[in-house]
Amino acid sequence: MYLLIPTVFILGYFFIATEHSIHINKAATALLTGTLCWVLFIMGRESVLPAMPAAESLHFIVEELREHLGEISEILFFLLGAMTIVEIIDAHEGFSVITRKIRTARRVPLLWILGVITFFLSSVLDNLTTAIVMAALLRKLVSDKKDIWLFAGMLVIAANAGGAWSPIGDVTTIMLWIGGQITALNIIKAVFLPSIACLLVPLLIVSFRLKGSIQRPRESKPEEEDPFRITPAEKNIVFFSGIGALLFVPVFKTVTHLPPFMGILFGLSVIWIITEFIHRSKPRKQRKALSIAGVLQRIDTPSVLFFLGILIAVAALQSAGHLNGMAQLLDENFKSMYVVNTLVGAASAIVDNVPLVAGAMGMYPMEVYPVDHPFWELLAYCAGTGGSMLIIGSAAGVAIMGILKIDFFWYLKNVTLLALFGYIAGILVYVLQHG
Repeated sequence: MYLLIPTVFILGYFFIATEHSIHINKAATALLTGTLCWVLFIMGRESVLPAMPAAESLHFIVEELREHLGEISEILFFLLGAMTIVEIIDAHEGFSVITRKIRTARRVPLLWILGVITFFLSSVLDNLTTAIVMAALLRKLVSDKKDIWLFAGMLVIAANAGGAWSPIGDVTTIMLWIGGQITALNIIKAVFLPSIACLLVPLLIVSFRLKGSIQRPRESKPEEEDPFRITPAEKNIVFFSGIGALLFVPVFKTVTHLPPFMGILFGLSVIWIITEFIHRSKPRKQRKALSIAGVLQRIDTPSVLFFLGILIAVAALQSAGHLNGMAQLLDENFKSMYVVNTLVGAASAIVDNVPLVAGAMGMYPMEVYPVDHPFWELLAYCAGTGGSMLIIGSAAGVAIMGILKIDFFWYLKNVTLLALFGYIAGILVYVLQHG
């Protein structure tokens, strides 16, 4: 029974990785995997916890589940709040505040502009949302498919690099921040330069290959009258209040010492009141489309449920003692934390980085690596950027792959090596920073 739990976990991972082949949503597989792991744990508690009496082991497992669920819920509430804020900005066309400033058609300057915007936008909005926004922007700026795909590949690298150094830029960094392994200001100082290197190296390589100008798509004629027209004032109010709410979260945590999800809920409530106020005199149908209540219907709920399922599954492995055994195996074979984190980052290109980081958090307690230890800093970088090496290795890559229909093997041939060079460059920069 002890080995059956990781077996189910591995099988679940296989079906998650082959989601597009078997046509079963990964959220369904993750939820089933997480549930089965705990069912097997409690049904086989005599073999998993042989030294513990039956009644005591039953109580232990239930309490472990409740404790893990409390920690997981913090991540889920944070994600729901952040995703809702981003969606309300998008509903008000707030991102055009940035995108309308881009005018150049030359390939190299445009690539650098989009890369830098994506890098910093990802640090505020998270890499998945940034990838979705920038993919939509790319289709408005570029018409040739090959140009779109190459630019999109660089945007995947930029989004993941930008999310790695910010406490709110990537799900894994959020997990480490909420878990108390890192603090907001320190992760920015420690990982910013490695993340810059991760982006600059691929950008420089591609810049020597690109020449000329891109061909812009033909602009469609605007409709004469839009019943849901948003005024420039409303657009700016929602955009800046939304960005301000996201930026305020680290400040909120530092001042109040409350978990980050409380800060994001505070910001969401303020924006909710603002949007209700500015649309109060509009027709009911328009008011609903531009309200938080209407936007909530656009939230990617399956992604949230996927995180829930996979984190519950990892929690079962942790409580059953499998992760401690894995930690001992890594310690025995790889003494260097740099090697361990590099391998974790490389693995995140094949499997989702969320359970990898969750596993590392379970394997290495805070007594071994305290708050802001280099292990956690490098883990944030490696787990955040390693997924760029494959198009399916990160949430940003999967999103852009779906939106722009990028071929897996095209990405492997044209972008993977660029991402690998950037990934290694960032690790070297981090090592140099720490002597």
